[in-house]
Amino acid sequence: MESNTNSITCSGDRPTVMVTNDDGIDAPGLRALVSVLVSSNRFNVLVCAPDSEKSAVSHGATLRTVSAKPVEISGATAFAVSGTPADCTSLGISKALFLSVPDLVISGINMGSNCGYHIVYSGTVAGAREAFLHGLPSVSLSYDWAGGRSNVDDFTLAAEACLPIIISILSEIKRNTYPQHCFLNIDVPTDVRSHKGYRMTSQGKSMVKTGWRQVGSDAQGARMLPTMTMESNSSSSNESDALSTPNNHLLFNRKVIELQMEDGGTDYCSLQEGYITVTPLGALSHPEVNSHVYFNEWLPGVIEHLSSTALRRFDDLLESPPNGLHMLLVAIT
Repeated sequence: MESNTNSITCSGDRPTVMVTNDDGIDAPGLRALVSVLVSSNRFNVLVCAPDSEKSAVSHGATLRTVSAKPVEISGATAFAVSGTPADCTSLGISKALFLSVPDLVISGINMGSNCGYHIVYSGTVAGAREAFLHGLPSVSLSYDWAGGRSNVDDFTLAAEACLPIIISILSEIKRNTYPQHCFLNIDVPTDVRSHKGYRMTSQGKSMVKTGWRQVGSDAQGARMLPTMTMESNSSSSNESDALSTPNNHLLFNRKVIELQMEDGGTDYCSLQEGYITVTPLGALSHPEVNSHVYFNEWLPGVIEHLSSTALRRFDDLLESPPNGLHMLLVAIT
């Protein structure tokens, strides 16, 4: 895996940071993060983010043409892209859109936490993962938004709380001491004003399990947040969208069934305790410890069964072959 961590790519001594997200370029989390980065006067800031919300698209990539439209964001060079978060990162670090490769890619700040199994769904995490796959240091940032308790100012507080980590990462990059075998996923608790500090955690198995319910229109019911939780005071669409749905189509909305979580110092539990969680992630999905043991014993039996089945079928063909095979066997004998 190639790395671009050996040099600062911008003019002067200021490193270049590129910001992306999955909530869209107009999302308050991204705008707050960019504002804090610009106001610090420490970085050259680039923005390459989706032109609309692309939450929970995971690591999807667009195989058709994408467009990039310049957007005015004070202190930054910004483009809105008609693709996924992974597309935005890929384009932004390619030197096809910007003249230089960023020193650090930051994806966020997401509206909602990204812990446990939800990391698999997350477009925010995918934006950071795509940079990691290309050998660039990256971080995904999420704020544990809670309806009725959170407000847009909390995104600024979350960005400020994470700024020391960002500065430290770039210092390590400049010294060529930053590790290249992982990227970081950071979650900020709901009560960011009273957070308990940073805690190193590991990815857990927490997950909001969802089901489906049939609805009469697309505008009926609550909106599913990117973290698979429900926001009951907002609708997923307006009535005009619902009226355009063909009459013979059945409509379904997700519904929350239960919250699955475990005890211990994993990302979700630590976040709920009020810590800013810092979780190193990689691109590989490691199985449970005993999985290899089981399948090492299981696979030879499968191969043996397939081999014996294939031999029986060949014997059957010899006894009553099709015409073409019969002629071939005659020629062979």
